[in-house]
Amino acid sequence: KLEGLKTIAVTTNGINLTRLLPRLKEAGLNAINISLDTLVPAKFEFIVRRKGTNFSSKATVLIPSRMSSCPVNCVVMRGLNEDELLDFVDFTKDLPLDVRFIEYMPFDG
Repeated sequence: KLEGLKTIAVTTNGINLTRLLPRLKEAGLNAINISLDTLVPAKFEFIVRRKGTNFSSKATVLIPSRMSSCPVNCVVMRGLNEDELLDFVDFTKDLPLDVRFIEYMPFDG
């Protein structure tokens, strides 16, 4: 650990989190940002272009890990996931996770 360094954080979609979390914590990781734009497996696979989504089971790994911070960032996209906003609120209401809804901002103007 480096002197004066208070936070080591990572942003992840959570796919490899279960496998990597123990080693990351050993290295000093104490904060995680989860990027999760949908709770629907088929939509998740479409967005990230790979399989592997059971985030609810990953959350059970995060909770006991006692991270100092673990927000869930959700980019809201018209026609894709705007119908899931209340689902995200319901999903995180009893977990020590804060969901943050982020406006989709295309780079092509």
